[in-house]
Amino acid sequence: MHTIEPHYLWRNYYVASEDPNSPFYGREYSEFEFQDKIYNYYIHPQWDTIDSPTLYLKILFVDHNYGYCIIELIGEWNDAIENDIMTLKRDLIDELIPQGIDKFLIIGENVLNFHASDDCYYEEWFEDVEDGWIAFINFHEHVLEEMRQTGIDHYVVMGGQMEEIDWRTYRPEQVFKRIHSIVQKRLE
Repeated sequence: MHTIEPHYLWRNYYVASEDPNSPFYGREYSEFEFQDKIYNYYIHPQWDTIDSPTLYLKILFVDHNYGYCIIELIGEWNDAIENDIMTLKRDLIDELIPQGIDKFLIIGENVLNFHASDDCYYEEWFEDVEDGWIAFINFHEHVLEEMRQTGIDHYVVMGGQMEEIDWRTYRPEQVFKRIHSIVQKRLE
């Protein structure tokens, strides 16, 4: 896992540690000191912690004009024991929403497992974005199935075309436009 690095080709467009509005503003990273682990496996030092022992993330891009944020995740999303959704919501999402961010693109191809609890924080997140939306992109089918069983799909756009996006080949605004188009079609 230590070789899985957050997507870095958009760094010329946005760097969270250089954005004064980012919760990770001013953070310094090492390319050589591996400190964070998911279970017994070190992860690349470019990932950011949300104080979960199993779920890490990277804010890849934020556009304050259009009100969207692209976040990449890695690890195990565990709501049952660690209450990762509460931590994600309180420590990151609640920091971004007052800045006008109401569209969240969450990339989950490196989320290996999901352990459900209830859907309360997902419902709260959905209500907080009012005219916006939350999209889960490229999650594994077994992760999506667990989320569906919990009812998270009532609050998040996921599955179908959301699992077929080769997002790394596009610029951030192109990814947003593609996802926005899919979301709009589903809402109509």
